[in-house]
Amino acid sequence: MRTAPLHDRFAVEVHDVELSDLTHATYLDIRALFEEHSALLFRNQDIDDAAHIRLAQFFGPIEDRSADNLTASDDFEVPQVSNIRADGNITNEMDLHTLHLKANMLWHCDSTFLPVPALTNILVGRIVTQTGGATELASTRAGYADMPDHLKTQITGKGFWHRYAHSRAKISPELAALPMFHKWPDQLWRAIWTNPVNGREALYIASHAFGVDGMDSTSGAELIDRLMEWVTRDPYIYRHHWQANDVLIWDQRAVLHRGTAWNYKKARKLSSICVSATPQDGVDAMRLIV
Repeated sequence: MRTAPLHDRFAVEVHDVELSDLTHATYLDIRALFEEHSALLFRNQDIDDAAHIRLAQFFGPIEDRSADNLTASDDFEVPQVSNIRADGNITNEMDLHTLHLKANMLWHCDSTFLPVPALTNILVGRIVTQTGGATELASTRAGYADMPDHLKTQITGKGFWHRYAHSRAKISPELAALPMFHKWPDQLWRAIWTNPVNGREALYIASHAFGVDGMDSTSGAELIDRLMEWVTRDPYIYRHHWQANDVLIWDQRAVLHRGTAWNYKKARKLSSICVSATPQDGVDAMRLIV
């Protein structure tokens, strides 16, 4: 397979691969690119929900935040990142569903608030907008490599506390009060995720991070803000402008992401499957509370 760089520090476009017809051998090649480049783009993919699920299963166990509401006979439904209601109408810009989408416009890694965080997100462009609605990726691996020593020293051996409602409260207190954002206890993860394949380090942070282990709340919040500001500077960002049938895959251990605004009167839909990190991906080494 051929690749072309999307950014000078990370992220490549991968050519000559049909993800709907993926073999184990081809997956291993893709996984090697994933470990090295942190973000992969595949264009013009004919991939339905079944193929999307099969692709995700190559990477590991599929995350399902609604599993506690399902019965044994219920099938997994691929989550949609969309402003389209079930009846086909568009959500109002200020209703809670749209505010939840706006919370995704904060820099974050998926699922840092869960007992098992995400390894990757596999995002498929279904209905895209002509303007706006980009997805931005920021390499926390490149950002950490360039980070001044005085910042690195402050997080050496430390961890960040993560809470789902914390990020939603930045958008709307009413949104943050919803029960769905209080289903899991606060999680504590090490500040640095070391890739077990190549040993490369990345800052592991998110909009869900609200405190630093061993620091008072004010000092911890200020440090989180400084670290976020450092790793989300322009030199570390790839901005993806969606085309229909794009598939974007990135390493949640080494990449932050966020959506960007669009005209909310316009329909937009992406299909999203998160895959949970496993011990093979280094998750056990990230736990500060066993």
